[in-house]
Amino acid sequence: MILVFKHFFYKNYVGLSLWPFIFLKNDALKEDIVLINHEKIHLKQQQELLIAPFYIFYIVEWILKSIFYMDRYIGYQNVSFEREAYDNEKNLDYLNERKMFSFIKYLWR
Repeated sequence: MILVFKHFFYKNYVGLSLWPFIFLKNDALKEDIVLINHEKIHLKQQQELLIAPFYIFYIVEWILKSIFYMDRYIGYQNVSFEREAYDNEKNLDYLNERKMFSFIKYLWR
């Protein structure tokens, strides 16, 4: 289910997946198939980690990588879940081809 909340987003962020919803910054983004695919990849990651552990893992990894890179945004860009989603967002067949726990290979890349 896709919901629109204009005032929910910080700076340049336009989409967010919180199981089982995709939140977007505006209605026009519903037509952005690459963004929707990116967010669906996150929903799949959340599902395979049974939701709550996904968020814990995500936050811990983001904090550690933010410290390592000394920058919160670069830390965010290097979170394994984000790397998997960004690397595969243009492949609209990715979710059909994806193996379980594929984000793991992005931990050390």
